[in-house]
Amino acid sequence: MTERGRALALVWWAYAVAIAAGAVVLWLVPGAPLWRALVADIVATVVIFGFSRAYRNSSFYDAYWSVIPPLLGAYWWWAAGAPVDARALLAMALVMFWAVRLTWNWAHHWQGLGHEDWRYPMVREAKPRMALFTDFFGIHFFPTVQVFLGCLPLYAAVTYSRPLGWLDAVAAAVTFGAVVIEMVADLQLRGFLKRARPGEVIRTGLWGWSRHPNYFGEISFWGGLALFGLAAHPAGWWWQIIGVIAMLLMFVLASIPMMEKRSLERRPAYAQLMREVSMLVPLPPRRG
Repeated sequence: MTERGRALALVWWAYAVAIAAGAVVLWLVPGAPLWRALVADIVATVVIFGFSRAYRNSSFYDAYWSVIPPLLGAYWWWAAGAPVDARALLAMALVMFWAVRLTWNWAHHWQGLGHEDWRYPMVREAKPRMALFTDFFGIHFFPTVQVFLGCLPLYAAVTYSRPLGWLDAVAAAVTFGAVVIEMVADLQLRGFLKRARPGEVIRTGLWGWSRHPNYFGEISFWGGLALFGLAAHPAGWWWQIIGVIAMLLMFVLASIPMMEKRSLERRPAYAQLMREVSMLVPLPPRRG
């Protein structure tokens, strides 16, 4: 086994331990399934944080974003004891499609224990004396809460049973389309990077219409889940939209500005790209 293969095996072992710890919490902690799942999710996050600190690489957490949602949905579906209906099957299938693609994409690009997401050192080094605090809350705990909020509509979709309607069709189209957008954007970027010259910026395909089409796809995925939740339980709209709003704010106020700053520092042509190409929503490029 290669060094990268051993590193990936270690990550999957960390996830097995984290999921086992979460399962123990679900078994021991009383209360409603929603809150038991939240406690289990936090405990599993603490386990992954332990591995991140032990191996000095917070990218142990990267795949947690995509691994946990199918498990949350499966647990809520089982705990509800609701009849197996078309909406629950459709929503879970699309979540699995998203999760497998995103997890595989991370595993394909992660190079091993010597490779850590470039943003994580920036977060820790911003306040060195609080590195432990920012590592846990900024890199591990905060995304866990974000994803949990984003999964609240999935809880509604697998718990409340209602006949399928037109909103389910829209939800399925948005969710499936969002995953396809992410997949195409990643493939286009991968192809560009193989032949790009230093400092060159991508202007082809989806990247010619949006500077961050992958983020647009990710936000759209959580929006599609929100539509599934609204179709299943319209009265709970006020708590089901919290997740997609939180995702939008995180990407627009944090993730995208960090990416833009880094691109401007590394690629002088990026300033011109910013004037011509939409930041997030794909739109025809502005020339001149």
